[in-house]
Amino acid sequence: MFYIEYENKIVLFDKDKQKLIDTQLFMPQYQGLEIKEVEEGYVIYDFELMTVEEEEAKEAQKERERIAMLNLTAADVERAIYKAKGIDFEDVIAQLEAMPLTEDSTPVIDIKALKIELKANNFYRGNPYIDAVGTLLGFSKQQLDEFFETNDYTKLLTSDESADTDSDSDTGLDSDTDSEESEV
Repeated sequence: MFYIEYENKIVLFDKDKQKLIDTQLFMPQYQGLEIKEVEEGYVIYDFELMTVEEEEAKEAQKERERIAMLNLTAADVERAIYKAKGIDFEDVIAQLEAMPLTEDSTPVIDIKALKIELKANNFYRGNPYIDAVGTLLGFSKQQLDEFFETNDYTKLLTSDESADTDSDSDTGLDSDTDSEESEV
């Protein structure tokens, strides 16, 4: 990778040095400026010269920010919790209220604040209550990320849990394959 700096800022860069030479012909403000080669272990990222490690850290930060902004409706989240764990928001609150207090006599989660959060129209992945409640329900951060990415409640299931995807209200009959036999 080759680049041209002007006033300590990278203004042009390309993999092909000849393209930069040709570009200088049409950009008189950059004529005569030195074309530099990126040293091994460095990259150009957002017109900045940085180490590969710095680039990876910036990319990881961008991905964390993107995931934090993923959102689902309250109905999506409550439905997923119901399908994955068989409970709704009221049950989550009841479980939290039944939990023992921490050593300093406070609840594990501020329940009043959580009740307010549960009234929100949209739930953002970056909201700390998502991780807190998710942990209490046995969901990993990766499971929550995948759920918010896809809105697929099965991402909240562990490999040993199976999803009840039939619509017969857990009667044990799979409406697609089983038939009900009447007893005589």
